[in-house]
Amino acid sequence: MSEHSPRPRPATDIEGLAAKIRAGDRASLARAITLVESRRHDHRATARALLQLLMPETGTALRVGITGVPGVGKSTTIDVLGSNLTAAGHKVAVLAVDPSSTRTGGSILGDKTRMAQLAVDPNAFIRPSPSSGTLGGVAAKTRETMLLCEAAGFDVVLVETVGIGQSETTVAEMVDFFLVLMLPGAGDELQGIKKGVLEIADMIAVNKADGEGATRARAAASEYRAALHILQPRSPTWTPPVVTISGLANQGLDELWQTIELYRSKMTASGEFAERRARQQVSWMWAMIEERLMSALKAHPGVKARLSGIEDAVRTGELPASVAAEEIAGLFGL
Repeated sequence: MSEHSPRPRPATDIEGLAAKIRAGDRASLARAITLVESRRHDHRATARALLQLLMPETGTALRVGITGVPGVGKSTTIDVLGSNLTAAGHKVAVLAVDPSSTRTGGSILGDKTRMAQLAVDPNAFIRPSPSSGTLGGVAAKTRETMLLCEAAGFDVVLVETVGIGQSETTVAEMVDFFLVLMLPGAGDELQGIKKGVLEIADMIAVNKADGEGATRARAAASEYRAALHILQPRSPTWTPPVVTISGLANQGLDELWQTIELYRSKMTASGEFAERRARQQVSWMWAMIEERLMSALKAHPGVKARLSGIEDAVRTGELPASVAAEEIAGLFGL
């Protein structure tokens, strides 16, 4: 083949990449995730083709979302829990949804320094969220990354939400089990709990329940149980338990994981596990449609030419937002 010969067909490259991912090649997995996160049109087309090839190898992992306020000990808990799981023979992927990156253009995560044990564990894989885009876009990339990790043989996927608010709901809608970490010492903390977070929790774990914090953690757990008692559970099969743990001291984490596995067993038997996944697939479809439509709208020549001026007019109050929306939609042909 001369130096001017055409490159191999993309399909051939994709099939080779898929084979390496199935074989658990980490460099290939990282390359595929970079493809998924890319905004280039050709990269997106390649990523879609790759995901289609790998779909038969996906869906077998247990997907667990983990949230909690800053300082609650998410990173330490995930690091120790993940290490426990790899020691027990699991392959663990840790993905992070970080809405702060959508505001600053950078990530505050520093994941591989926050999770020192997992960072050097050959049976673990840590990946932060993309560094730009809307929360919905970040979530879409996280879903695709989750599938790639499953195809690479990871049987546990831990999805950490670093932000607050909408990110919690977004992560809860892409996982099988949603764990909420809480601080010990109910009182003021209990007042700050959003009802919405309790409604989507499958378990509450009060962290830092070691040493002097143990008594406060037990008291907090009692308060959280009372708060949950007045809420209608999401499932007739499962009442969210409240437990106390210490990520730092590795206390209660084995029992926590056994409870998560019990949840999967019960929800699978009732048919709700598969039903929840099916709903998530449909939601994912609409999320991807919305993302592509928004990208197409912003790339439209007529919209691009007028968008800055319209935004300025709305910002200064010269143009009502509703009128501006109508104008932009009209430029796009809606």
